[in-house]
Amino acid sequence: MPGRMLQLLSLLQSRREWSGTELAQRLQVTDRTVRRDVDRLRELGYPVDGTTGTAGGYRLASGRNLPPLLLDDEEAVAVAVGLTATAGTITGIEETAVRALAKLRQVLPARLRARVDAMAAATTAVGPGSPNGADADVLGVLATACRDHELVAFAYSRRDGSTSRRRVEPHRLVTGYGLWYLVAFDPERSDWRTFRADRITAPAPTHARFTPREPPADAAAQVRRAIAEAPYRHRARATVAAPVEHVRAKLPRLLPARLQPVDELSCVVTFGTDEVGSIVTDLAALGVPFVLDEADDELRDRLRTTGRWLLDAAPRTAPGTTAPGRPAP
Repeated sequence: MPGRMLQLLSLLQSRREWSGTELAQRLQVTDRTVRRDVDRLRELGYPVDGTTGTAGGYRLASGRNLPPLLLDDEEAVAVAVGLTATAGTITGIEETAVRALAKLRQVLPARLRARVDAMAAATTAVGPGSPNGADADVLGVLATACRDHELVAFAYSRRDGSTSRRRVEPHRLVTGYGLWYLVAFDPERSDWRTFRADRITAPAPTHARFTPREPPADAAAQVRRAIAEAPYRHRARATVAAPVEHVRAKLPRLLPARLQPVDELSCVVTFGTDEVGSIVTDLAALGVPFVLDEADDELRDRLRTTGRWLLDAAPRTAPGTTAPGRPAP
């Protein structure tokens, strides 16, 4: 939330006027969220003027001093984390995010500035989608360990829900496709591993330094491969009656390798997830016909059930009309 507020404020300062739709697209939120954030800025004392109608929009009133955006330590680090991710994942806002991060850094105390600098130095963007779910303090510890080449220990929740203790050589934080990842070398397994940051708890520096190793591939490529090869509970493949560009626009977090064109009017999409409902949601979000080429029984059952719910919820006749063959009252 604080990170998005700062992004919104930076956008309003960068241009005379923005429409609500433009701001929503830049911030990857809904128009309603933009209205709530604008109201919050007004509560903080920012003079945001708004106009209604088709040509309506928002702008900062000129000729008035802007109040400072007061943040506590946790909020300041959260803002910096959000801006660091935004700078590489939201198209068209990179420069704005970098400028906002630079301004924030100037007013931070030294203890927080070091954490922000570590985040910027240790982070690589791999794909679209504002990341969420990871704790800012967890990311701060991991980023500092990456920068200082220090072994870090943490508890890690596996895909099946079990937990293990890990002690690794952190290499890089990677953000993209809506999540944060840690790429690290695991000495106990003598191999490189990719960890989801939202599954990491209680990371702690060990005060033991290591000599950085040369990874087999860059961190971004390693994360893409880890996502593609993960042993998901549910996999599916569908032929979609829409071009590749349509699917990319509707599902921006979809890995490029999971999208293959058939011709100018259709493509094949591959899904992988532990939650079958997310595939149903993605298929519905496409808004075009599709044929399931491969799917397990649970997915097919969920699609049938969802379809029945939607049919039951839809009115059988338009308001003010009567069903065929039934006389009007």
